[in-house]
Order: sequence, then structure tokens, then C-alpha cells
Amino acid sequence: MKKEIILNNNKNGKIKLNDDTVYWKAKSKIWFWLSILSFVLAFTINLFVPFAQTVEPFYYRIFLIIFIFVLLIFYFLSIFSNSIKKNLYHKSQFLLGIGIALAIWDLLTTKSNIFKLPFFPGPVHIIEIMVRDWKLLIISSLYSMRLFFAGLIAGVVLGIGTGILIGWNRQWHYWLFPIVKISGIIPAIAWIPITIAIFPNSFLAGTFLIFISSWFSVSSMTADGIASTPKAYFEVAKTLGANEKYLLFSIAVPNAAPNIFVGISIATGFAFVTLVVSEMIGAKAGLGWYINWAKGWSAYNKVYAAIIIMAIAFSIILAIIDAFRKYVLRWQRGILK
Repeated sequence: MKKEIILNNNKNGKIKLNDDTVYWKAKSKIWFWLSILSFVLAFTINLFVPFAQTVEPFYYRIFLIIFIFVLLIFYFLSIFSNSIKKNLYHKSQFLLGIGIALAIWDLLTTKSNIFKLPFFPGPVHIIEIMVRDWKLLIISSLYSMRLFFAGLIAGVVLGIGTGILIGWNRQWHYWLFPIVKISGIIPAIAWIPITIAIFPNSFLAGTFLIFISSWFSVSSMTADGIASTPKAYFEVAKTLGANEKYLLFSIAVPNAAPNIFVGISIATGFAFVTLVVSEMIGAKAGLGWYINWAKGWSAYNKVYAAIIIMAIAFSIILAIIDAFRKYVLRWQRGILK
């Protein structure tokens, strides 16, 4: 069913998006309390159903208690904040699904041994190893984030610059576009033999792999945004005496801004995929190295722990990018439908 954005006029006469277009899930309290009950159910199952595997459930139970306590704190804060209330109720159904999934996951693994170790560790095993290996996981995460941001920032900055050149100048388009197009269809893993031969250490090699995987999407989306700027904008600006620099940086680049942020979001996904590969070519630390090391020992609870950390980190980075995009493109509010 097609959903349309509803627009409201505020007291200042400005047009803004209706909150219902963002928080469109049911706003009834029942979904929130059901989500709480789902985590209580997961805790009850873990506490009273006999174990079929040898585990230490203490950390998992503490995790569930803390999570329930945090949700109750947010509920208390929602009494005083309408935005927190809308956000909390909007996510309640998803939280309900997480609680039920944890309960089922626990039943199928540690409680019944239907899914056997070491390939299918339960949530108890994963939470336990995250607590016991927290120092190594933090160090690995910091190494990974350093490598990730070095490659992504280089890819974004050079990608935007390349995209502007391609989209604005025919001569640059003639020479650069074929290179961008070819680099985009070659997977990052295919560059590994070249990077090992060229770069003196694994960090520079990994940075290059992440750069090359993110550069294509940013440059192509930027070029497309520059090239798609309506000619009428340029004609009006030229009539008012605008020069070439003004046409580029005050008309073409702002018009390409939505495309640039789409390219950055895509590049972030490609960079995370490449991160794991790049840390498997001689790196001494990092989440990719940790996954490869744990896999060699068949410690799949450690593998899943690292994957969960990467998923959380990816979600946080995307949320930051999205918040920055909304701030930069705040002029679009009330225009798009």
C-alpha cells in the first residue's frame, strides 16, 4: 500500500513532516508491555528449563535483567517526553520480536541441544564470551574502526572530488569515468594480490581495499547528482550574473547532496564487508582478524560475538550518517513526498 508523507504547518508558518510518517507503528502501550514480557519470558525459560548443554548462564541473565531495566527507564522518561514515547512505542513490536527470538534461540540450543555446538552456540554462550573476552574484543574493535574510517574517509573525500570532476567537466568524464566504472565491477578481494605486493604493511593494504570499495559508489552517485542538475537553475543564475564557481558550488553540488549521502551510505556497507576481508591478510588485530582466529579454533561463539559487535557498530555509524544527512538536507523537509 502506498504511503504518503503528511505535511503540517507549525506556528512559525514553516512546513514540517508529521510525526506519524516516521513513527507509524501502533502507539498502544500494550506492545511495549508485551515486549517487556517477551524478555521476561526469555529470562524465565533460561532460569527454569533444564540445560542440555554445559553453560554458565549468569552473564546472560544479567544481560536480560539490565535490558528490561533500561526499557523501564525509557518508559519512565517517556512520561515526560513525547518524542521518547513515540520512538519507544514505535520500536516496541521489534523489541517484542527480539525477546521471542532470544527465547526460541535458547530453547533450540542450550536447552534442547537440537542445534549443536560448536556451530550453533546459544545466546548464553555468546554473551558469556563477550564478557570474558571483553578486553580483546575492545582492542579488536578499536583496530577495526581505525582501519575502517581511514579507508572510508579517503574513499568519501576522493569519491566526492572525482564525482564532481566527472559530472561537471567533459574532459575529466572522458578519462575518469571508465576507470571508476571498471573499479566498481571488480570485487575488493581481487585486489588483494596487488595490495600485498605494493603496500609495505597490512594497514595500508587494508586501507586501500576499503578505499577502493567505497570510492566507486560515492563518485558515481556524486557525478550523477551533478549531471542531473536542471539546466533552468544554471540559466537563472547566469542571468543574475553568476560565475562558473558559483554555478558549481552553490547550485550543482547542493543539488547533488542527496545523491552524495546515498553514495556514502552504500559505501559504508561495502566498507564493512571489505573490512573483514582486509583484516585477514596479515593483520595482527581487528574484528576480521578475531573472526579468522576464532574460526581456526572452531570457537564459533567468538565468531558470532564479533559479528554482533560489527552489526551494532554498523548500525550506529549509519544512524550518525543519517542524522548528519537530515541536518545538512533540512531544507528538503516539507518538499519531498
